[in-house]
Amino acid sequence: MYSFEIAGIPIGAGNPFVLFAGPCVLEDEESCFDMAKDLSKMTSDLGIPFVFKTSYDKANRSSINSFRGLGIEAGKRVFRRIKNELGLPVITDVHTNEEVEEITPFIDVIQIPAFLCRQTDLIVAAAKTGKPVNVKKGQFLAPWDVRNIISKCVSSGNRKIIITERGSVFGYNNLVVDFKSIPIMRQFGYPVCFDATHSVQLPGGAGTSSGGQREFVEPLIRAAVSVGVDAIFVETHEEPDEALSDGPNMLQIQKLRNTLIQAKILDEAVKKQAMI
Repeated sequence: MYSFEIAGIPIGAGNPFVLFAGPCVLEDEESCFDMAKDLSKMTSDLGIPFVFKTSYDKANRSSINSFRGLGIEAGKRVFRRIKNELGLPVITDVHTNEEVEEITPFIDVIQIPAFLCRQTDLIVAAAKTGKPVNVKKGQFLAPWDVRNIISKCVSSGNRKIIITERGSVFGYNNLVVDFKSIPIMRQFGYPVCFDATHSVQLPGGAGTSSGGQREFVEPLIRAAVSVGVDAIFVETHEEPDEALSDGPNMLQIQKLRNTLIQAKILDEAVKKQAMI
């Protein structure tokens, strides 16, 4: 498997899983920084490699009236502060080629949202930056179809590629995770991430917003780690029920600790066995 580093953190090729975690959307600059600080301390205590995540804009909200975030300028300020004061690498999603160019100097990993995973120009633009690119597999794609996404990135000379499993459409307003997808996608030779919180989302399930089943996040993380992943993606919040986006499928920050402890134990056991 091809392995590379995210701001000095190795990912892939049997290295410990990397955690991508943070609130769904940038709601408030100070509270976002505080959550990054809390997550930094937690992961440092547990010895888990950590990349902070939040979105300055959620362009795919169900309703025109839904909160989308504080915008790219606020994102730049927060990401600069998190990197400078906490020493954390940052991942965020982009929606246009123009955004790629504007936000790249402030982040360490560029993320392509699931609903844009077939947008060739966007993927190529992200790859051309030379930054690691995390592409979320669309809910409508088979795992073997990600080879085409990988080819688009590689065509730009960038092999710093992560593919994220985030569930597949299962009827209306529902998703299901087929864990066969993880070893299938890893066969292409690049790190695979599991998005635990979007996998329990109920898209549009609340009418003008998405619902979720956060009670299944923890068992799905254990399942994914047992199958063998290179990264885990978790959206988390101090008070998920009060969050302005994706609250029903986010974990409360303090409840994340025990989940990570279990995941680390499983990850070490699985990867140790793979070396025998």
